[in-house]
Formats: sequence, structure tokens, C-alpha cells
Amino acid sequence: MIIGVPKEIKTREYRIGMVPAGVRTLVSRGHKVYVEKGAGEGSGLRDELFTRAGAKILAKARDVWQKSDMVIKVKEPLDPEFSYMRQGQILYTYLHLAATKPCTEGLLKAGVTGVAYETMQLDDGSLPLLRPMSQVAGRMSVQIGAGYLEKERGGKGILLGGVPGTRRGRVTILGGGTVGTNAAQMAVGLGADVTILDISHDRLIYLDDIFGNRIRLLYSDPDSVEKYVREADLVVGAVLVAGARAPVLVTEKLVRKMEPGSVIVDVAVDQGGCIETIHPTTHDNPTYEVRGVIHYGVANMPGAVAQTSTFALTSTTIGYAVMIADRGLEAAAKASKPIEKGINTYKGKIACKPVAEAHNLKYTPFKA
Repeated sequence: MIIGVPKEIKTREYRIGMVPAGVRTLVSRGHKVYVEKGAGEGSGLRDELFTRAGAKILAKARDVWQKSDMVIKVKEPLDPEFSYMRQGQILYTYLHLAATKPCTEGLLKAGVTGVAYETMQLDDGSLPLLRPMSQVAGRMSVQIGAGYLEKERGGKGILLGGVPGTRRGRVTILGGGTVGTNAAQMAVGLGADVTILDISHDRLIYLDDIFGNRIRLLYSDPDSVEKYVREADLVVGAVLVAGARAPVLVTEKLVRKMEPGSVIVDVAVDQGGCIETIHPTTHDNPTYEVRGVIHYGVANMPGAVAQTSTFALTSTTIGYAVMIADRGLEAAAKASKPIEKGINTYKGKIACKPVAEAHNLKYTPFKA
């Protein structure tokens, strides 16, 4: 199979979909890999490293796309890239289609098979290709939120850990999955007063085993959300429903009850967000205010720590990429439930039910 790795074009996106070790693995199995010139520089990976691993460097993105049977990326395709696609091509990347109808329609029109990292799911319900970026984003959410709480950046002027004689900063985390757990680890490490709300009693028991009495663990109901969001200095949105739009837990009315200078970091923004007032932002213009409450909605947060993120992500994606390249998509999907669950679009149709429901479009289950 011919595999292409183009340079990411999303604003301030420095990650790359494959590292040289991945190229070496694929080439050793008889596959051909094209990498766009300069694609790895943002992650500290020079073209010559890919060349040594066996890749061929191409100067233009168009050539990488049009020569490849499978394109491996990090983020969803943007407008300029749709014209490069061809029918039957495999696109293996984060897609987040439930939150973006134009991207969904673009893939359907092109006849591309979209295999989404975020919906590849193991039998235990875990999301192996979402986990590494969720870990990064969870940890970054508190790091970023702590910075915006500084007065000179518009915040309350609160130090999350406080000092003797002052109160600690209050951090409310909506969702106790991978993002929420990693956010809590960072917030606890900074000495903050931390609350996690989740609807799974099993998850709350698990988190209690991890954190003990260092954090507050509550069942997520409207009353608890109301109280702990309203009182928070920093709110982290960490809710995920695989492949579907994130449920809105915090209404605009509730945001208006928060103190000015409070900060919201909604990690779920790439799935629509769990805060009603959130919308996607970029690394160039990461925040905006609603009634004095700072909103951070960067949809590719891990791109800011590209080297860490690239190596964390590609160590999990390469195994499935090899399986698809070796066997072909249909045979790979038969052999691997995660790959089958990752297929969001196939032959011009939507093969992921939550995506179809999000856009009120027809759902056609994948059949190999």
C-alpha cells in the first residue's frame, strides 16, 4: 500500500501523523511512504530522518494526497484538502464528524473512507487512540487555566495552590474519564481544591481509589453542576460520548452566575463542547469572554506540545495502520473491532450511527 503523511494545516498545529520509526516499520513490510516536505519540523523531526527511515519526501501536499492509498494525519481535513481527495482513499486521523457537518459532507462527496481515531473502541469500552491526547489535553487544561487566572491575563488573580492564610483555588472538572483524571492529577499537584462530577458510580469508586480524600467526588446531577460550577475559579469540560456530540451540562444562564475572572477550559470543544457558551478558538486567538468569564476553546490543544503529543499519539496509531496496510481495510476491519468501529464514512455513506444522528443523515452500517 502507498501511505501519505501530509503537513497539518490547522492553525498552530505542529504535530505529524507518523514518526520515522513508523515509516521504517511500514517500509520493512513492503509498503511505500510519502511525507510532505517539512511536515515533521514542528515536532522536531527533520526531513532527513524520514528519508533515512525509507520515506520519499514530496514538496507539495497535493502530490502526497493524490499518490496515496491511505493518508495518515492528526487533525480533520480542512477546505483546501478536500480537493486533493479521491474516491476509495482511506483517511486515518481524528475526524470529530459529529461536531462538523461540512467536514462530514466533504468526505461523503469525495467518497473517502474515514477511519476516526476517536471512535476506535476496545471491547471494554476504552478508546485507545483518544487516550494519549486526552491525557495531554487533561494535563494542559489545568496548566492553561492556571495561567489565565492571573490578573494580568484577565483572571481573578487566584493562585490555584494558594499560600498559608489564603484559600486554595477551586477547580471543578465535569467528567471523570481520561481527560478529567489527568486534569485532576495536575490540579491536585498544584494544591487546588478539586471537585470531579461524573454519572458513573463505578468511575467515582475508581477515582476514589486513586485520589482518596484529596479530591471531592460527586454524582453529576443538575444541582451539583449548578453549585460547583458557580463557585469554581476554573471549570474543565471533560465530557465525552464516543463519536457523538458532547452533551451540554453548563448553560449560558449558569455561566452568567460565575464570578468575573473565572476561567472555563472546555476540552470537549472538538465534539461540540459541554459548555453552552463555548465555541472553537485557535492558538492565535485562544480566549474570549462571556460576562467576564474567560473561555478557552482551542480544539487542538495538544498541538502546542507537539513533540510530546506526536510521539504519544503515533505509538498507538501505528499498529492499526500496519494492520490496514497489510490486509486492506475490509480484511483489517473483520479482524479488528476497533478498526471496524473507527469507520465513520465508507463509499459515500455514513457508517457511524452517532455521526448520522448528529446531522440527521442516513446511517448505513459498514459491511466488509
